[in-house]
Amino acid sequence: PDDELSEELQSIFATLAKCLFLRKRYMQCSYQCAGDNPKDAEDWKIYPAPPPPSYVPSKNPKLATGGLAEDAGAVPTEDFVFEKCHIPGEHEFEYRLDDDGIFHVYNNEEDMKAGQNRKFSIPSLKEYFVDQDFILNTISDGPTKSFAFRRLRYLESKFHMYVLLNEYQEMADSKRVPHRDFYNVRKVDTHVHHSSCMNQKHLLRFIKAKIKRSPDDLVIYRDNQHLTLAEVFESLHLTAYDLSIDTLDMHAHKDSFHRFDKFNLKYNPIGESRLREIFLKSDNFIGGRYLAELTKEVFTDLEASKYQMVEYRISIYGRSVTEWDKLAKWVVKNKLYSNNVRWLIQIPRLYNVYKKSNTIESFEDVVRNIFQPLFEVTKDPRSHPELHVFLQRVIGFDSVDDESKAERRTYRKYPTPRGWNISMNPPYSYYLYYTYANMCSLNGFRLARGFNTFLLRPHAGEAGDTDHLTAAFLTSHSISHGILLRKVPAMQYLYYLDQIGIAMSPLSNNALFLNYERNPFLDFFQRGLNVSLSTDDPLQFHFTKEPLIEEYSVAAQIWKLSSTDMCEIARNSCLQSGWEMQIKKRWLGDNCRYPGPAGNDIQKTNVPNIRLAYRYQTLMEERFMILGTTPRSANSVEAPATTEPLLPVPERPPSASATMRPLAAPEPLLSPSATPCGNIIAEDDLNAPFLALGGPALPVVTGSERLIPGAHLVAERRQRERSVGLGDDLDDDI
Repeated sequence: PDDELSEELQSIFATLAKCLFLRKRYMQCSYQCAGDNPKDAEDWKIYPAPPPPSYVPSKNPKLATGGLAEDAGAVPTEDFVFEKCHIPGEHEFEYRLDDDGIFHVYNNEEDMKAGQNRKFSIPSLKEYFVDQDFILNTISDGPTKSFAFRRLRYLESKFHMYVLLNEYQEMADSKRVPHRDFYNVRKVDTHVHHSSCMNQKHLLRFIKAKIKRSPDDLVIYRDNQHLTLAEVFESLHLTAYDLSIDTLDMHAHKDSFHRFDKFNLKYNPIGESRLREIFLKSDNFIGGRYLAELTKEVFTDLEASKYQMVEYRISIYGRSVTEWDKLAKWVVKNKLYSNNVRWLIQIPRLYNVYKKSNTIESFEDVVRNIFQPLFEVTKDPRSHPELHVFLQRVIGFDSVDDESKAERRTYRKYPTPRGWNISMNPPYSYYLYYTYANMCSLNGFRLARGFNTFLLRPHAGEAGDTDHLTAAFLTSHSISHGILLRKVPAMQYLYYLDQIGIAMSPLSNNALFLNYERNPFLDFFQRGLNVSLSTDDPLQFHFTKEPLIEEYSVAAQIWKLSSTDMCEIARNSCLQSGWEMQIKKRWLGDNCRYPGPAGNDIQKTNVPNIRLAYRYQTLMEERFMILGTTPRSANSVEAPATTEPLLPVPERPPSASATMRPLAAPEPLLSPSATPCGNIIAEDDLNAPFLALGGPALPVVTGSERLIPGAHLVAERRQRERSVGLGDDLDDDI
């Protein structure tokens, strides 16, 4: 029959579905799914507590002006006092680093000695590479690539049609919202490195101030002698008056394009590593005092802006087991806490450097140095009290380095970390697996104790091989950069189907790897991928005091983004971020965990419901085209057992059906009289998940609507006009 799928389409849908369910399995093993983290619970305590809201939107459906909160200003922001932090006691679980290079958790010491009854199931290294090979084979398959390319082009064209029909309605909806516009919706910089979080002018002012006010500070020990700040600059033959932006030379110019080695040198003020050690390191002769003062100044600017949040990446190298305690004590001692800031731990892939300097013996030492303190503090927080407190505001892990480096396959079969004792660096996928695998055990252990868990959010797809994106697809909650997805349509389509967060930095890419006009951000956004804008390194790429606003403003000018577009991107950044759910609810609305317009509060996000209804309905069409048509007995391919949405959705909120309004004129794009995609899915099967979620039946496009978009709108208007006697002289519009 004509409505049956060809064998080729069946095979494509089956393999894509298996890829999605492989990812779902890996996310479940590592407790990275929505709702897994205890800090998303309503009763999660945040210390210091965030300030109360100063504005409460009106509950009037006509969007009348809201007012000040009853408790506005009643509770001042509390200063951080370490002695007020609750430090729990020891737990009965035991753990050890086993021969497979993974910390495993056991019920008791007897089980640990016997090596049995491990608490948490973790995919083995062999399973990981087998699954990765399956995904690589899928995305390199010719028919699958062609199918994904055509679907992505279709999604892009569909968005253009949506904008043509609904642009003015979106503007009208936004204008009815009091108080909110792009400047005062929350936006999160989900990818910024702490050591370059300030702009050049800020750093220059700080250095000059220190030279003038604290010239006698002992700041470094070099060549068997202690040097003051004044003596350091005397040795460089420089004074405070001589310093300028050009002298610092920390901005990435043309000479950094495709030269990541030169870009790394830009972290050194005036090209001097000793100045980087003095001003931009937390572990130095002065205990990171200058960097702490500089960080507090950046915090002050952020808190003054109120609506900008950041997630700073700070390094743990894996050279020593004491790094975690030094970092935590630096944060706690200097009270580096802000309601606008959370932390991620970035792990540079520098095993070859440490091995060359004889700092470590094998890759197992790196694994031990990174994860052993985390298991110690999870078992008994009293062993590392400062670390326990610091980890409450740590979101997850990142993996960083130059992705463009060539990766040579030395081993036919990769050894365990203990066996990796050669001088060559392990490949990206190997690093990512052992970060992921140990995070699985750690998250399970922390979940059992009621502590917050972590996410894996690495750099992936900035340069290098496409298998970086594949490894991240399996193991990571979200990624940074992802510009190589433009070359891999099937992988891009998978990232779209599972709505994997992508924090993109077009200005950073423009300086290092990809000219701005070729950046795929606009294509990704129009197609519906879950993208946000981030700054990466304001010190190297930005000029203003508000680098995130600078990133948005350049994108808006170059790509002609509308206010709705920018507010949607800002909303994406909040959803991708690792903030506590009670904070996200304050930013986005009480139902923000639900998909589509059911989870939208236009008074807080300034994103019209029709935009999110379009995004949600389009995504559901694509998902159910893949998952709803996968044969239950695919040849040697595991078929999905359910047609539920892949994103975990909690129980239906009481107001879901009321919030999910249907697309009525002039909003409708679709008509409910036919099935999409050439009768691929039965209408009842397609609508069932929507009804289960409390939403309306999914509208789909008729043949006439595909041919002439808006045809039914014109017909309805003509009918209304004729009913009042105005249509007799109208020419036929269609």
